[in-house]
Amino acid sequence: MGATNSGMSYEAFHRWSIEDPAGFWSEQAQLIDWHRPFESVLDDSRLPFTRWFVGGQTNLCHNAVDRHLQARGDSPALISVSTETGEERIYSFRELHREINRMAAAMLELGAKRGERVLIYMPMIPEAVIAMLACVRIGAIHSVVFGGFASHSLASRIEDAEPVLVVSADAGSRNGKAIPYKPLLDEAIAASAHKPPAVLMVDRGLAPMNKAEGRDHDWAALRERHFDAEVPVTWLESNEVSYTLYTSGTTGRPKGVQRDTGGYAVALAASMKHIFCGNAGETYFSTSDIGWVVGHSYIVYGPLIAGMATIVYEGTPLRPDPGILWQLVEKYRVSVMFSAPTAIRVLKKQDPSWLIRYDLSSLRVLFLAGEPLDEPTARWIADGLGRPIVDNYWQTETGWPILTVAHGIEKTPTRFGSPGMPMYGYDARLLDERTGEEVGVGEKGVVAIIPPLPPGCMQTVWRDDQRFVDTYFSTVPGRQAYSTFDWGMRDADGYWFILGRTDDVINVAGHRLGTREIEESLSSHEAIAECAVVGVADSLKGQVAVAFAVPKDPARIADEAGRKALEGELSALVDRQLGAVARPARVHFVTTLPKTRSGKVLRRSIQALCEGRDAGDLTTIEDATALEQVRSALASA
Repeated sequence: MGATNSGMSYEAFHRWSIEDPAGFWSEQAQLIDWHRPFESVLDDSRLPFTRWFVGGQTNLCHNAVDRHLQARGDSPALISVSTETGEERIYSFRELHREINRMAAAMLELGAKRGERVLIYMPMIPEAVIAMLACVRIGAIHSVVFGGFASHSLASRIEDAEPVLVVSADAGSRNGKAIPYKPLLDEAIAASAHKPPAVLMVDRGLAPMNKAEGRDHDWAALRERHFDAEVPVTWLESNEVSYTLYTSGTTGRPKGVQRDTGGYAVALAASMKHIFCGNAGETYFSTSDIGWVVGHSYIVYGPLIAGMATIVYEGTPLRPDPGILWQLVEKYRVSVMFSAPTAIRVLKKQDPSWLIRYDLSSLRVLFLAGEPLDEPTARWIADGLGRPIVDNYWQTETGWPILTVAHGIEKTPTRFGSPGMPMYGYDARLLDERTGEEVGVGEKGVVAIIPPLPPGCMQTVWRDDQRFVDTYFSTVPGRQAYSTFDWGMRDADGYWFILGRTDDVINVAGHRLGTREIEESLSSHEAIAECAVVGVADSLKGQVAVAFAVPKDPARIADEAGRKALEGELSALVDRQLGAVARPARVHFVTTLPKTRSGKVLRRSIQALCEGRDAGDLTTIEDATALEQVRSALASA
């Protein structure tokens, strides 16, 4: 194993980052432009809160677009491909810069300015990326909501973010079918206590829209009005907020992960160099969505900061055929690709010859993340493509990988089934959940990070510092440590393995969902007394949600027809309130839920039975027959 561009081993590189964070990150900070130099690298005087590059002024839009204009202004920056509508558009850095200025001018006219929130609820179209970049250009805080979320989820985010402006579109499209966004947006605004004063709509001509007079504005008209606009960059102090991104938690109220500006820019620039090994002038292709953190970090900001072209893809891995992703790799000479294990498992069911029909000589590596990558899937795609497959593990909260391999530092071998080892900046430990002590090789522990969290990680929970401390830094006994809420273990060679969640958050095809949100939706049905939702292992999606509901009137489920009818009503309810992504794979009916004598639902025991495992320690169960009902419901399904 030879060291590469750093001239040192990865072990030494990681040790430097932990023992001398100020010196280490001062060097990484040279990878971006600063309008004003920072006065100090790190302020960790109030842990777990951390401030990076204090006093420095920079801007994400400048680093992603403006600084590349002189050297590669006419090179591709944003490549938009929709297999849903058949459109393909390529924007050079210069053309992207012009569009951002037009959008920024329109946003300023509609009341968005430094520190104000702009909520973006859009499909994977270029205007969505342009809106994000326009926000950070003027210092507005964007909050992107995944386009697959229904009105209930959208309303909770509007209420918490309190945006002055919402940017949306008439519709998205999936498998050739238009999915109207405007009715969902109107419902969400009606349900929210906060009423955004302005809505900016991109009309794709896919679905009719009702216009709210005085509130709703047409992007095409505003774009024309601001066609020649030049909006100067707003220079932000490094610790000013760039965006919030909502993530599900163990309570029904989503958490607004708050990100800074300078630390995030430096972290992404460093990761593009050391982890993703992307070079200016090349093309990066992430199949994620801008509604998720991967879309923020590795569709929009990371690749553009590195001077790469980035592909924004609206479509599925199978339409028009199972070769579409590889066709795009060939057409746009993709050098680095990022996808999810779920997408690969979908392709695994297709003819493997699709993997070799296109010229993939430009592709150096495929990164996979979003949910655990099983070894058979990793081997299948590695053999089929003949390219390195690099797993990586991280969270919305961290913004960039916690565990992987850094081939920009040293060509450390990958190991199937393992995402790798702790990345530079992360003082990661495996801790015993009862004692807080480190566990040994081969022993299970909670994956935790000793503060300070490195640049790029969340600053706090939006408007709720106490929730930040209580949620992330108060669960490990006897020490201040950030909990990922994931179990892990480490082998003798230093490779880490992720073993599943310690809390009630599930991962469905890369979508992180709180079981509590789904439970609240189901419980809002007039026929349901109470319910429990668990995440169950699934060979395709990683996990699926499975619900157990107690009807108020047992007569509703006296026969098969009644059970099916009620299950259909409940599924439709979750669809309407949270979106199809949150719909349970099954709703089973019981007359009582298994609980401890103190009233806590035994979700881990329910999950174990769903996965065919032993139900575990049941010494505290109140009514053993309740667990038998779960067994019977599963057996008769």
